Amino acid sequence: MVLVMTVEPGFGGQSFMPDMMDKVRFLKQEIAKKGLDTLVEVDGGIGASTIATAAAAGVDICVAGTAVFGAEDAKAAIDEMKALCG
Repeated sequence: MVLVMTVEPGFGGQSFMPDMMDKVRFLKQEIAKKGLDTLVEVDGGIGASTIATAAAAGVDICVAGTAVFGAEDAKAAIDEMKALCG
């Protein structure tokens, strides 16, 4: 597994950095080219408004903190994100 931070590490609630998706796409190309069985995970700024962008770039695992724990209904927030990355 490879972790790509999509915020500056340090504290929760930061804004997603979409330019990190270039790193994700590059990693996915290299993983495929080398025939590796490696997952790409992102952490930081993941929520309903950003998860589809991450999924479209090829992310396998999304870590969502503030979007879940800051939500009024954590299960509904998770269900919404699951539906958005289809």
